[in-house]
Amino acid sequence: MIRFSLRFNNDLPVRTYMALAQTAEAAGFDQLWVSNDLFLRGVWPILSAAAMATERIELGTCIVNPYTTHPAEIVMQAAALDELSNGRMLLGVSAGAAEFLDWVGVPQKRPLTITDEAIRRMRDLLAGMRGPWQGVVWPDWGPAAYMRFPTRRIPIYLGATSPRMHRLIGSLADGGLPLLFPPESYTQVAERVAAGAAESGRDPAGIDLAACIWVSLDDNAAAAEAALRDRIAYYANAMSDEVLAAVGVDRATTGAIAQALRGPDGLKGAAALVPPELLRIGVAGDAAGLIRRLEDLVAAGARHLSFGPPLGPDPIAAIAALGRDVLPHFAHR
Repeated sequence: MIRFSLRFNNDLPVRTYMALAQTAEAAGFDQLWVSNDLFLRGVWPILSAAAMATERIELGTCIVNPYTTHPAEIVMQAAALDELSNGRMLLGVSAGAAEFLDWVGVPQKRPLTITDEAIRRMRDLLAGMRGPWQGVVWPDWGPAAYMRFPTRRIPIYLGATSPRMHRLIGSLADGGLPLLFPPESYTQVAERVAAGAAESGRDPAGIDLAACIWVSLDDNAAAAEAALRDRIAYYANAMSDEVLAAVGVDRATTGAIAQALRGPDGLKGAAALVPPELLRIGVAGDAAGLIRRLEDLVAAGARHLSFGPPLGPDPIAAIAALGRDVLPHFAHR
């Protein structure tokens, strides 16, 4: 059975996510993920609102990072939301984007080491374990470091954009969110996750690896492409060199897009600089075209299809279309 999820940015009014979550649940989606990008709306109240508006769908952070929020505080928020949602919380963690961390003067030092240790420490806390703990990044957690209310072993997903992080998904995480990649990169990412799992004696089949696809769904092809272009402009400079090479775009291009984003025309000016090659990391168009693009993913072994922003010019209509046309096509593969 294939699992289906939706990913949203944290750029909409908080109450909007209640309707989005209800529509996603009614459409048959298994999970809903929301980002926590800096200077936008915080993910915790967004997911709390979604939890109160739904009953079944799982709710995840995509992602929170241990640079701007201490791992102990991440666990506090996640455990409280898990309690509120009756055990539907998923904790998506990553090192974040160096580009965004630079906005607040936080250097992204030792991302692999910090992410690895943060996940291990958070997992211990959620399991009810107590300090003291020894570590490289956080060496001084004493005996008072433990959760003071009952917690569940919340699944921890690792957001990853680099080969070493992909391997860390396999060696450590319950699931993986390989972000900012074109759909055709799934096989390569899955091989890295499997290699990491093998090194740690784990079965990769037990790891929920999402095939994260950027989607803009609309029968009006120009409107669908425009919505996708806006989203790519926002994240272009956070994309890895590997992704850019895969679509034939150089770092100078994304640097110019990032500079335009900070300029007087903002997103409009940045979107105008997005070349057609960069649009290949997502899928823009109607449901039939999306299904064709997904067939190879499923044939390659993908068992979790995750549809990401913008979803379409009208996200509610796009979610309904995905539930009506796309999910049934792959549901029993």
